[in-house]
Amino acid sequence: LFGPDGNPVYKEYGQGDTILVFGNAPFADDRSSDDNLANMLHDMTGATVYNCSVSGSYLAAEQLNLDASTAPSDIFSFYWLVSLATGFHDYTDAEFKKGLELLGDSAPPEAMEVYNTLTGLDLSTVDVVVVMYDGSDYLAGHPMYNDEDYTDITQFTGSTEAGIELLQVCYPNIRIIVMSPPYAFAVEDDGSYVSSDIKRYGWDVLSTYVIKQYTSCSSKSVTYVDNLYGTINEDNATEYLKDNLHLNPAGRKKIAERLVYALNYYGNPEHQAPVAEE
Repeated sequence: LFGPDGNPVYKEYGQGDTILVFGNAPFADDRSSDDNLANMLHDMTGATVYNCSVSGSYLAAEQLNLDASTAPSDIFSFYWLVSLATGFHDYTDAEFKKGLELLGDSAPPEAMEVYNTLTGLDLSTVDVVVVMYDGSDYLAGHPMYNDEDYTDITQFTGSTEAGIELLQVCYPNIRIIVMSPPYAFAVEDDGSYVSSDIKRYGWDVLSTYVIKQYTSCSSKSVTYVDNLYGTINEDNATEYLKDNLHLNPAGRKKIAERLVYALNYYGNPEHQAPVAEE
């Protein structure tokens, strides 16, 4: 973030600050437990953390336009949750409610909690937005990028960029941190696990999703944290995953520590750039 003088704003985030998180299983699993990632983030920083992750959701949407009657689960994709929070599209609220009604008992259990939080929260009071989706988009074979439309929300990177862009337009004073997916194993037809660097699900390998997402975040000048190589990788994944995809408590703790490191990285004088002279 930059102040009105054009110089970077360095801040130590902690008690008194507000963090809003978007994502799927890494933040959504064991939601009420002390081992939940959002709850760990609160315990490590003292900040108020609003957990708006949705279990079973994806970063990419199925359709370009929000139409709950044909793709009700799109209401939980990253871009449309940001739209709901910012109120940027006046139809998002109605489509969200329609989607919940159509999904009925199959809707994620936290759906109404997330809706109430995002529609009741004043985003001008939020200091940091954290975004983290696991390898579900890769495993589902969702498309990755569209060179002709970098904010195509049906793409993994396009939804990333579109959501970031919407936040930056509406609330430019919020710091944004995107956490890459941690490692996930691909699964063969017989149920065996194989490297996600060799198996494609109709698009590309997991590492390419991460590389392309980094490029998107770099273009928007937001913090990007590599978890695929820097936190949970193929060599240590069995220690931190409880299956091929979902983090165990030790894995969530490792991610939380990495997130806190990134959160306060620029609060360390050693990491601060020189202040520009008038």
